[in-house]
Amino acid sequence: MRQVWITRKGAPEVLQVRETDDPEPGPGEVRLRAHAVGVNFADIMARMGLYPDAPGIPCVVGYEAAGEIDAVGDGVTEFAVGQRVVALTRFGGYSDTVVAPSAQVAALDDAISYEVAAAIPVQYLTAWLMLVRLGNVRAGDRVLVHAAAGGVGQAALQICAWRGAEVIGTASAGKHERLRELGVAHCIDYRNDDFEREVMRITDGAGVDIALDAVGGKSFKKSYNVLTDMGRLYCFGGSAFVPGKKVRLIPLVRAFLAMPRFKPFDMMDSNKGVMGVNLGHLWHRADMIRDELRAIVGRVQDGTLSPVVDATFPFDRADQAHRYIQDRKNFGKVLLTPT
Repeated sequence: MRQVWITRKGAPEVLQVRETDDPEPGPGEVRLRAHAVGVNFADIMARMGLYPDAPGIPCVVGYEAAGEIDAVGDGVTEFAVGQRVVALTRFGGYSDTVVAPSAQVAALDDAISYEVAAAIPVQYLTAWLMLVRLGNVRAGDRVLVHAAAGGVGQAALQICAWRGAEVIGTASAGKHERLRELGVAHCIDYRNDDFEREVMRITDGAGVDIALDAVGGKSFKKSYNVLTDMGRLYCFGGSAFVPGKKVRLIPLVRAFLAMPRFKPFDMMDSNKGVMGVNLGHLWHRADMIRDELRAIVGRVQDGTLSPVVDATFPFDRADQAHRYIQDRKNFGKVLLTPT
């Protein structure tokens, strides 16, 4: 099989395509020939040596793949060879042949392309957990979505539209027009505007019911400040720690020192809540992952949700895929394809 390896810590050029033997599915696992695999910001942090959960370098990262099953392990009865599926992987996803536990796999109907399917697992599950399972987003809620043009941002926007919530989105100015066309009520230019001040202006000082923040650093504190009574802040990333293509110590330290320390009594007094979400630490919740993933796929199949694929790169241009995301060019999901 062909895989994209992180050969050492560094810039996108450290990614390299290598070949090795095909893996065999073990008990309860399926093997699929991948047609498309997802790229996530966690992969970029792993490449830079900033993602503690990643395997030791050199390694193969990647959390999601879509393709056709070509082998099943002992005990697998709900999937069969030839079936179209999408799967969550605990790393190893940057491969043309992927093995995953059957509990992390969802069947696809013929109407969903492999590219669209590969855009579902990580980002839609993350948004779904924050907004649906935990946040109970409902009609009339105001939701602040940072990086609204990104993969999780697009998933969150669609979930909010389905539930009848109003979105205030942050993004670079060049993406505002398209975001408005997709239903974002208010756009904030995070590069030139203070989003805390703008949110309070837009809401006449009331604030928002939910804030989704994967920026980190001082952004967590500002997002907490704009919550209304019973507001919920969901922290799920730290892009502030990776402002460029190489690790730079000063921005890293600044972002770390700017992280707020939330105090329980202060949260009680203000009726606000803070919660962290890390899909990569939920592998032991196999039943929950299975149920939520399949619920999301069902919503894609009935047209309620529609993943936005922005760009697709072949394996031998994986470095360009990483660079594309780090340059903040993507509007939606970025994928890799084996060929």
